[in-house]
Amino acid sequence: MSRLFTDLEGDDGISGAQRRVAIIVMVMGTGMTVLDGSIVNVALPIIARDLHVIPSAAVWIANAYILAGAMTMVAFASLGDVIGFRRLYMGGIMLFTLSSLGCALSQSSESLNIMRFIQGIGAAAAMSIGPALYRNIFPTRLLGSALGINAMVVASSLAAGPAIGGAMLSVLNWPWLFAVNVPIGIVTLVLARRVLPSDRGRGGKFDIAGALLSAVALATIVLAVDGLSRHDSAGNEVALLAVAIVAVVLFIYRQKRAAAPLLPLDIFSSIRFSMAVATSLCSFVGQGIAFIALPFLFQGAYGFSPLMSAALFTPWPVAIVIVAPIAGRMADRYPAALLSTYGLALYTVGLVLLACLGTHPSIIDILWRAFICGLGFGFFQSPNNREMMSNAPRSRSGTASGILAIARTFGQSLGAAMVAIALTAASSRFGTGAENTALIDASAVHLSLWIAATATLLATTISALRIRHGK
Repeated sequence: MSRLFTDLEGDDGISGAQRRVAIIVMVMGTGMTVLDGSIVNVALPIIARDLHVIPSAAVWIANAYILAGAMTMVAFASLGDVIGFRRLYMGGIMLFTLSSLGCALSQSSESLNIMRFIQGIGAAAAMSIGPALYRNIFPTRLLGSALGINAMVVASSLAAGPAIGGAMLSVLNWPWLFAVNVPIGIVTLVLARRVLPSDRGRGGKFDIAGALLSAVALATIVLAVDGLSRHDSAGNEVALLAVAIVAVVLFIYRQKRAAAPLLPLDIFSSIRFSMAVATSLCSFVGQGIAFIALPFLFQGAYGFSPLMSAALFTPWPVAIVIVAPIAGRMADRYPAALLSTYGLALYTVGLVLLACLGTHPSIIDILWRAFICGLGFGFFQSPNNREMMSNAPRSRSGTASGILAIARTFGQSLGAAMVAIALTAASSRFGTGAENTALIDASAVHLSLWIAATATLLATTISALRIRHGK
């Protein structure tokens, strides 16, 4: 860790002493915003009962947050280039903090979903330019190690969310899951104002039309998938798909001709960059499925309490915390594609093992399988993130950072929608009576986990294909 704060002649970035404080700010902000993407998952069954909504509808309490991020990540990454990364980061933390208070005060699923969506927008503003800020803070020689820390914070926060949420729910009501963000957000803002490196941005125009088209395209794709979970009419699904296709075509047309495009498409001319993006997207589809589905399995099918359900997640983040920094350091010395492929293969094995859980597994049986998932994911993410950032020009750091973030959030959003589809399908099969809850949850979760393993197997295949493209 100490090597991250050493100074060598010719280093870019800021001084080692400044890095010590700046990384604290980044860890606090990133950890808080990412944690909220999964901390609510373990509370979904409780929130569904308290707010009198069905399980598939309760999934949108989680998905609204993810969807907001997926819709706005690319726009915010471009906006960061225009107005400066520091200013956008602080604005995002401020919006996130205020909307967290709104979530805590919500009395209905509708108001909670609205506040979660706004909260997701604030988180997207801060997270979209996180890796770009790391690139400005740390010298290039330490980029892999720095991104390893970032990957550890992101992955462990996502994985630890259910455990932290369950621990809080054992002594507090679910609104406190959101209220706790308020003091943390205030402290983060105060420190960020003092220590983050100031940058004015490049100035110029912001591609508003491109931002709207990208938001429409991403939103309609996710809504179309969600419509399948609610058995919407074929007409609605076709209409959403048509809007998505039109929006994508218009977005590409706009980006090719805009003087200052929201997403410069030439960044995808690097095969290594494009394959890293595809690998990340597929891996986060798998993770999104697992993090939404497993609380229903642990609580609904196996009858564990929220606290025990949270404890069953603990090996996952512990493994990530152990492995991610090591993988980041290794990525500065060895081929990132090779390291990522090994990690993804192990992650896929872990998901298959979870999908094979029986009807009455022991606690130990669940824990070691979750630990394997954490080991694999932790070993994959740091090298893959380095692969993405190092294969993008420094002038496109904001764009690359946004693409990295959208691969994560959009993948998780699709994963959550797939769980909703599986829950609805299981409800149709077994009936909606309370006596069938365990059967519904067990059937839906096992199907979801097999889909997750398929997604990560695809990610492993894409990652392996990168190896032949060089180091």
